[in-house]
Amino acid sequence: MTADRRPLHVMMLGLRGFPDVQGGVERHAEELCPLLVKLGCDVEVLVRSRYVPPERGTRWRGVRYLRIWSPKSAALETIVHSFLAVLVAGWRRPDIVHIHAIGPALMAPLARLLGLHVVVTHHGPDYQREKWGRAPKWVLRLGEMAGMRFAHRRIAVSRTIAKLVRRKYHLACHVIPNGVSLPALPSTASALAKFDLTPGKYLLTVSRLVPEKRHIDLITAFRAANLSEWKLVLVGGDGGADPYADRLRQLGRSTSGIVMTGVQTGNALRELYAHAAAFVLPSSHEGLPIALIEALGYGLPVIASDIPPHLELGLPDAHYFPLGDVLALTARMQQFVATPWPADARRAAREWLANRDDWRILAELTLSSYRRALDPRRNLFTRRPAARGPRHAVSASR
Repeated sequence: MTADRRPLHVMMLGLRGFPDVQGGVERHAEELCPLLVKLGCDVEVLVRSRYVPPERGTRWRGVRYLRIWSPKSAALETIVHSFLAVLVAGWRRPDIVHIHAIGPALMAPLARLLGLHVVVTHHGPDYQREKWGRAPKWVLRLGEMAGMRFAHRRIAVSRTIAKLVRRKYHLACHVIPNGVSLPALPSTASALAKFDLTPGKYLLTVSRLVPEKRHIDLITAFRAANLSEWKLVLVGGDGGADPYADRLRQLGRSTSGIVMTGVQTGNALRELYAHAAAFVLPSSHEGLPIALIEALGYGLPVIASDIPPHLELGLPDAHYFPLGDVLALTARMQQFVATPWPADARRAAREWLANRDDWRILAELTLSSYRRALDPRRNLFTRRPAARGPRHAVSASR
């Protein structure tokens, strides 16, 4: 509560919308926002109108929606929507403006100019994504700098990102990772019939169809593994006409055993997770991969590239392979197919994950960050080294 006992009014921007909107930031907010409501916050999310149609209403699980127009252009959608959203926030005067991702964080100086209290969550250095050209990468770097320097409070979804911010800007971040919600295992498999899949006889990946997810490495390795009667299932879509996605679909059509389902949500996605033999994520870039965490939540053995955000999960070495090494990825696939996990191993994976980050605790940490952002004694440009301590120690709070 604020000083006059009103609910803390939090306005979020930087995401397309939710529920069931593809994207790691969207999934993060979908889990976090209802829990902030339960903690007594009045949460209002500024969503992009084409992702949250009017028939969905203006509330979901206690979270209020405010639909704001954005252009369909991939180059302009985020920046235009974020600009309009900050202007709306300046008019509505929330207690906290919570900006997600470094692209929208370009608007943090404008939010400060309008007298707003700003929290920025850094979900990953998006300028490392292969799809962006030189100019977009420059804008994203500028957004990172603006978000980190002008936020009252900075949050990073991984220790890797927090270290990056400390190294580049000499500023500390509060590490609040993507959390864990163990799903109930579905008893049905109706979605599998739609795609002609057999339970336990397919490998799965779930991601947007973008170059940094390295689907082509995955398909090449699957073809080299020569796994007769097995299939590789690619769940996810792209934002529209995209040369990489078109090339990927052509490769999928020409390779035996490849199943491309498009975007899946709800029970269909749960069934695809639950009945897979293993989950594979060969990405070159991640913040902290929610899809990989969700796969572990279903008790799946996972195969992942050895990039720092994946290594941060602390899985045994057998689950990793060197980034871009297709031969090593092929060998990992053959290994996991030859020795499928029994039910007790899957239960153990779920139990291991259950002892990690719970979304309810992470929501409380986020609320603590809001309160600290409202503390007038904390100077915006104070530079302090991050203190060593527990996993979620507030590094700038000492």
